[in-house]
Amino acid sequence: MKRLTGNEIRDMFLEYFRAHNHMVEPSAPLVPIDDDSLLWINSGVATLKKYFDGRTIPENPKIVNAQKAIRTNDIENVGFTARHHTFFEMLGNFSIGDYFKEDAIRYAWDFLTNSEWIGFDPSLLYVTVHPEDEDAYRIWREIIGLEADRIIRIEGNFWDIGEGPCGPNSEIFYDRGPDFEPGAPADEMYPGGENERYLEIWNLVFSEFNHNKDGSYTPLPKKNIDTGMGLERMASIIQEVPTNFDTDLFTPILAEISRISGHRYGADAEADVAYKVISDHIRTVSFAVADGALPSNEGRGYVLRRLIRRAVRFSKELGINRAFMFDLVEPVSEIMEGFYPNVGERKAFIKEVIKKEEERFLATLDEGIQIYEQVKKKAQQDDNVISGEDAFRLYDTYGFPYELTKEYAENDGMTVDEAGFIEEMKQQRERARNARKSGDSMQVQSETLARLTAPSTFTGYTSKSEEAVLLHIIHADNEVDAAEAGQDVELIFDRTPFYATSGGQVADKGEIQSDGTKLTVNSVYKAPNGQNVHVAHISEGTLSKGATYDLEVDAESRNFIIKNHTATHLLHQALKDVLGDHVNQAGSLVEKERLRFDFSHLEGLSEEETEQIENIVNANIYRNMAVEIEEMPIEEAKQKGATALFGEKYGDVVRVVDINQYSIELCGGIHVRNTGEIGTFKIISETGIGAGIRRIEAVTSKYAVEYYKEKEAVVKEIAKDLKVKEGQVNKKVSALLAENQTMHNEIKELKASRQDEKLAEATHETKEINGVPVLSMEVQAEGAKELRETMDRLKSRAQDTVIALGSVNGDKVSLVVTVPKSLTDRLKAGDIMKGMASTVEGKGGGRPDMAQGGGTAPENITSALQFVEDYIKSTL
Repeated sequence: MKRLTGNEIRDMFLEYFRAHNHMVEPSAPLVPIDDDSLLWINSGVATLKKYFDGRTIPENPKIVNAQKAIRTNDIENVGFTARHHTFFEMLGNFSIGDYFKEDAIRYAWDFLTNSEWIGFDPSLLYVTVHPEDEDAYRIWREIIGLEADRIIRIEGNFWDIGEGPCGPNSEIFYDRGPDFEPGAPADEMYPGGENERYLEIWNLVFSEFNHNKDGSYTPLPKKNIDTGMGLERMASIIQEVPTNFDTDLFTPILAEISRISGHRYGADAEADVAYKVISDHIRTVSFAVADGALPSNEGRGYVLRRLIRRAVRFSKELGINRAFMFDLVEPVSEIMEGFYPNVGERKAFIKEVIKKEEERFLATLDEGIQIYEQVKKKAQQDDNVISGEDAFRLYDTYGFPYELTKEYAENDGMTVDEAGFIEEMKQQRERARNARKSGDSMQVQSETLARLTAPSTFTGYTSKSEEAVLLHIIHADNEVDAAEAGQDVELIFDRTPFYATSGGQVADKGEIQSDGTKLTVNSVYKAPNGQNVHVAHISEGTLSKGATYDLEVDAESRNFIIKNHTATHLLHQALKDVLGDHVNQAGSLVEKERLRFDFSHLEGLSEEETEQIENIVNANIYRNMAVEIEEMPIEEAKQKGATALFGEKYGDVVRVVDINQYSIELCGGIHVRNTGEIGTFKIISETGIGAGIRRIEAVTSKYAVEYYKEKEAVVKEIAKDLKVKEGQVNKKVSALLAENQTMHNEIKELKASRQDEKLAEATHETKEINGVPVLSMEVQAEGAKELRETMDRLKSRAQDTVIALGSVNGDKVSLVVTVPKSLTDRLKAGDIMKGMASTVEGKGGGRPDMAQGGGTAPENITSALQFVEDYIKSTL
């Protein structure tokens, strides 16, 4: 067995399958592209689903990849086990309707045992198969030559994620020897059991069935192979270390943690847990931020926030009391830069994001401790048990880690309802799953389009009309030779000017006709083999396969779409100019009437920034810059400085859109010849749509003019109402606002004067209860702020009095209560407020001398005010 680094293992795996005619698929971003069923890319096959279910036919049916992945279903185990990770790399080889079980098994065995590659001792390898998979058993037994006692049949060896391709699987295990037996139950000591001796290193999935919508299973039209081998786990075996964390994929990170903390990894088992947690989480966060995710309170952002906070919590055990994780981005980048350069390229931005999040958490940690003190008092009245709900609230709302709550509770002689906390976590995960769109994980394979291989040439870059031969007619998912008026059909021609939806640009619309036949094209999409499929309705005549038709794109619509597309490129570069190079496209939509552009940025844009971006785009439009489009090898495009869009896959030859060296992007869309054709550009909105993702919507050309006309009409209407000329509107509005403010202040003073008169009279209603002066009354106040102001004026008149006030506004009640500080050892304002608020079906609390609250039962306000007197009578 060769001694290899983690990077060498990855390179060797890719090289082996490249040598066996596999196409290397680049590692996709961790944030899924056009897949709402996943929070993160969580496996090697996750990015290849379009190939497996037949939506797209790959250039080569034999594929290999090294895919970065995130799984977060068992974060709490990370650090406490040898191999749990949130971020990991999966090495996989795949066959899309090409080779199947025998070749897949041969490849795996050869790679693992051949001395030219990994060179494992074959006697140390075991395999598992599904009990009914006789083919796999026969191949391992007769072709590979494994003894029968090294082939274990396990019922669970079947890969099925619901609707779509599925099938049995075969796992390969490495025997690490008897030194790894201690701690495992005797009945688990076998390949596939829960033990450390027999380590699973490779999983081969034989995808041979369709899991249909009705729950039935039928043979796949094309059988597939999906394999996965964890890089971190393989590295631990080859480098002969006890855990994944002891491999060279982690040791530089651990060394930097040691430098920062002054401790040594390996010296203390409990401290080592902190090392493992921090080193795992910094890899996840660094890669996720590099791929466009940012910390927030929901979805992916919530996962990142949780990981950072968990790491900071464990850093306390190493004596680290400052923001430090951002310093670990450096070793992560250095370890991975050979294969994943994007972490290094965005290093400064990643550090900034992590440091801000760390500092925010360290600041709020103190707040969490204060809330814990409140929870502790409640628990002391409830058998010294902190409820699962309270522990979860500390964790979820205040970022207070569960482990910290548990530790504090033990120090205070209390326990935590762990089962209740786990249940709250379970419900939260369920809410998160439900919040994601129920997109299809995979689709059932369909042969209809997949077997259509005749080429179709797209001529739309230079033409809006074409005479073309109809190659295929698809009606009701079946290919037919003819179709009649009234039917909806999907059509493929030998050539077409119609653009298919791609890269954010919407499809062309238009008409298809010949003598006596007329169709309306409503949309166009790409077939699995790359042809443009026209979705059309036959309004007249009969459609015949093999006949010639005139295809005509809606010229007006196309004209405005391409203006918006080129404007999108200008906007992308303008954003980088104003906000920084960290800005990356996170989605776009280019339509006839408008453009929409999503981009990564931490904060909302100021009015000045928005105006500056808009001005830059317009300046480049007015410069009438030439738009040059050229196809070239991708390496040449990179040297030219072309920007590749986030998540897009590119071939060896790419199409480069160069706007006078200002904006250079890889793009398959259609564009204007020069920027002057765009006319003008106007941003109509800038909003946040998710964690660290902003959205700009804009209009160009005549739609920008229409937007300005609408605004002009509004100004005219206002001028008419104000009885001034349009140029004087601003001056008139300013004068009215000043006049309004003066009147508002006068009214406020009058109200305060009348209120003071009423309050002077109200002090005569003070009651003495058990020696304490008490004033409890309903007053008029527009909300909690005005109620507090009333309380302040009343307190100045009755400083030694317990005062409780309530006001009603619609269906809401506002409450405030104060207790003189000389009485707070006997009466607590917070306790009084809890009773008042519960009476009006609400909540409240505060300090011993002042508390406030409210509720939604205004009919009970009298009872709430009466509660004050009753409470004081019973307490004193």
